[in-house]
Amino acid sequence: MDYCILSNNTYKMEQYSIVPIRKEDIFFIKKWRNEQMTILRQKKLLTDQEQLSYYEDDVVPSFSQVNPKIILFSYLYSDRCIGYGGLTNIEWLSKRAELSFLLDTKRATDPALYEMEFSFFIIFMKKVVFDGLDFNRIFTETYAFRQEHISILEKNGFRFEGRMRQHVMIKGKFVDSLLHGFLKEHQHA
Repeated sequence: MDYCILSNNTYKMEQYSIVPIRKEDIFFIKKWRNEQMTILRQKKLLTDQEQLSYYEDDVVPSFSQVNPKIILFSYLYSDRCIGYGGLTNIEWLSKRAELSFLLDTKRATDPALYEMEFSFFIIFMKKVVFDGLDFNRIFTETYAFRQEHISILEKNGFRFEGRMRQHVMIKGKFVDSLLHGFLKEHQHA
């Protein structure tokens, strides 16, 4: 399936590519989400049925919507799913979206690999956001303890925009959330 809002639904660079999120990948994604809950807004383990329902009830309708709330992609290496992400909290009038990204848990433990693969994904998402959708802004919210992730965002041109102090409770402790943004005007600067 393709997103009707996008004229280009697939992007490739070297052996990496993104395609509209595939049903065949949703249970890998569920596994990774359950393994990495501390970096997500997710509060409980997902079941297979919950994952399938989310795909069928929220993701599939977004393919045919002119103004979907989410645009998600399977992230592939040599045509094998290694992660997923895309755009959430899309605000069509203001032409902005939040960047979402999650890599296979094993790959995410290798800092050099994580930096390379997250950086490729950011490049893909900038093309979707600024070239495909003609949006003005992409932003992220990242828990403050994710220093490597934050560093990669900043190396890819995202600018620190603010700190929400003691914003979430993780493992019994309050954690700050950091906001980063990237504007279209900086895309080719």
